Amino acid sequence: MPLDHYKKQLHGIHVLLSASPVNGLSSEELARIAVEASASVVQLREKAMPMDELLPIAKKIRKICEDNTFIVNDRVDLAKIIEADGVHLGQDDLPIKNAREILGENAIIGISTGSVHEAIIAEQKGANYIGFGHMYPTASKIKLTPPKSLQELESICSAVSIPVIAIGGITVDNSVDILKCSIGGVALLSAFSNAHDPASVLRRLVQSFTLLQ
Repeated sequence: MPLDHYKKQLHGIHVLLSASPVNGLSSEELARIAVEASASVVQLREKAMPMDELLPIAKKIRKICEDNTFIVNDRVDLAKIIEADGVHLGQDDLPIKNAREILGENAIIGISTGSVHEAIIAEQKGANYIGFGHMYPTASKIKLTPPKSLQELESICSAVSIPVIAIGGITVDNSVDILKCSIGGVALLSAFSNAHDPASVLRRLVQSFTLLQ
């Protein structure tokens, strides 16, 4: 299928999923819940699973998210194979230029940033959106730096014209102040996947985003 980021939604709630089951729910089941509960973007973030195990799972999630924006974290090769809408890269991953050569001009490319300088450079190099954080302490990923402030988040939003997605330890309860900033959206991982009722959590956050933006 052709990739066209102009027809895909980036603003809103981004749900990040691992490929492994969580609380008895498979990644495919969680992806379906995310789509049905109005997630704007579903991102597959799996750093440990071998490709031969990951590929069939990714293909199933791609099909579930056919009408939603589907992003693969880090793995440009996987994104290419399954015809994902794009890829999310870290500062030390494949450069934007090379990722776009592989995925095509219409691919969505997001970049994790931790400063205004990194955000500006990412936009100049052709990123379609910025991931910024972590906003709160999180156990999902080892962090060597303290959480970012709301002032830093606003500075990032003011410095670039592309959507800024806040990430890191965000929950329904602590998201209100973040959603009052001029952001493009927020990303959820454990707050969604580990929830007793993931659909309810996501719907509440989607409603808050709609009301506060």
